[in-house]
Amino acid sequence: MRMKEFFGSKSSNSSCKFRFFMTWISSIESFGGRELFAVESLFKAHPNGCLVIVSTSMDSPRGMQVLNPFLEKGLRVTAISPDFMYLFKNTIGQAWIDNLMKGNIDPGEVSLGQNLSNLLRLGLLYKFGGIYLDTDVIVLKSFGKLRNVIGAQTIDVETRNWSRLNNAVMIFDKRHPLLYKFIEEFALTFDGNKWGHNGPYLVSRVVSRVSGRDGYNFTVFPPMAFYPVDWNRIGSLFLGPRNETQSKWLLLKLQQIQSGSLAVHLWNKQSRELEVEEGSIIQHIMSDCCVFCNSYSSKL
Repeated sequence: MRMKEFFGSKSSNSSCKFRFFMTWISSIESFGGRELFAVESLFKAHPNGCLVIVSTSMDSPRGMQVLNPFLEKGLRVTAISPDFMYLFKNTIGQAWIDNLMKGNIDPGEVSLGQNLSNLLRLGLLYKFGGIYLDTDVIVLKSFGKLRNVIGAQTIDVETRNWSRLNNAVMIFDKRHPLLYKFIEEFALTFDGNKWGHNGPYLVSRVVSRVSGRDGYNFTVFPPMAFYPVDWNRIGSLFLGPRNETQSKWLLLKLQQIQSGSLAVHLWNKQSRELEVEEGSIIQHIMSDCCVFCNSYSSKL
């Protein structure tokens, strides 16, 4: 299979130290500056990593043309169309995909592509092991020491326990039992009419059930690790300072993110149309995490 060939052998000669996956369910035209910068930041922190963008549209001559600047720098990235039956062979996910293709499953009102992306990331990690990232996640630091990790999006202010997890960043070993439980939950409880039911809410449901059980070795990282700003406040990272008070706040927030976060989720749905203002936190992050440092614009 192409993916195995791309990652290569496990020998010491292999240059693929980290396996990264992204999924892209939209057109090539919509794979723009933000997505490319997410790829830049990944390679800035992991120059010896390998990235597979699992996408039908990007797995094309035009798609590879978009990725060619990375290849010219010797970075290892490719696009490969998804093969659901191969990924989910001998799992309950295989039967679900089969039923979907036969028209026996109601896809619902939520984008089927989004829900297939939720499933696809689970299959990729289960089959190969590695690191999954959404295309609006900016990587700040190496994930080299992380193993079997998922991140909390929010915590309960009183108990300090997580209240919701998110599936935009996941790091897991191949065939990890928690991934199998995620796939099982997707197939058994799929609902195409509830946003998040098959994604963030799914991983939250499963982790709440298996926490403390023997055989599940994983860590839930606090929101600061991957989600230092929640979706309803993400706009604050794009704003430049308006006055001295705001300037001080921006500096403190930037220092907090730089010291305490491994990545920043940009919550694309809420922030896609925002301009990157001069002196903003995002502008500082872009200058720190770029590979092509003279090529980005104010529209991320």
